[in-house]
Amino acid sequence: MKVVYFLVATLALASSLVFGYDPSPLQDFCVAINETDGVFVNGKFCKDPKLVKAEDFFKHVDPGNANNPLGSQVTPVFVDQLPGLNTLGVSLARIDFAPKGLNPPHIHPRGTEILIVLEGTLFVGFVASNQNNNRLFTKVLNKGDVFVFPIGLIHFQLNVGYGNAVAIAALSSQNPGLIIVANSLFKANPPISPEVLTKAFQVDKNTIAYLQKQSWYDNN
Repeated sequence: MKVVYFLVATLALASSLVFGYDPSPLQDFCVAINETDGVFVNGKFCKDPKLVKAEDFFKHVDPGNANNPLGSQVTPVFVDQLPGLNTLGVSLARIDFAPKGLNPPHIHPRGTEILIVLEGTLFVGFVASNQNNNRLFTKVLNKGDVFVFPIGLIHFQLNVGYGNAVAIAALSSQNPGLIIVANSLFKANPPISPEVLTKAFQVDKNTIAYLQKQSWYDNN
């Protein structure tokens, strides 16, 4: 009986690991298409392999315009921008920063992020979960430095240099998702009840009303 329990527990653990990340492909490629007829794999329909061409795996990325309230611009290269990524479990983004520009606290619910600085100096960090007492991990990165943000944790990047900065983020999902913390809380549609937010943040309703009226910018 103990052996049976052990096998059940092992299978349950294996299943949770398998479904926790993008599935491994069972073919060379499954280029995503918008049609609604064909083979449906991981949220996208597959292009007929005979019709696939090199351009399905290619995309040129221009510098982003960081002239906005946050002083940063994220240019994603996810499956919606590069159809050849479908089922491959990876993606990336280019992040351009003006001086003092911020990529605000956000979460990727489906992907770990690894970031390399191409130009400039960034102050980066992430916050651990309640399990680890919401510990804050920070580091100042210079050109060539690499930092990892674990999956599902709040993280940010701030340009602390005197000039522009550029970074490339690689993510462990073809569609890692994005939750910008401030936007989600104060720009929800319809709005989150002030009663919920006043209790959560331990502030008065006027403060919450002020925050909900702000124009929360999305730099993606």
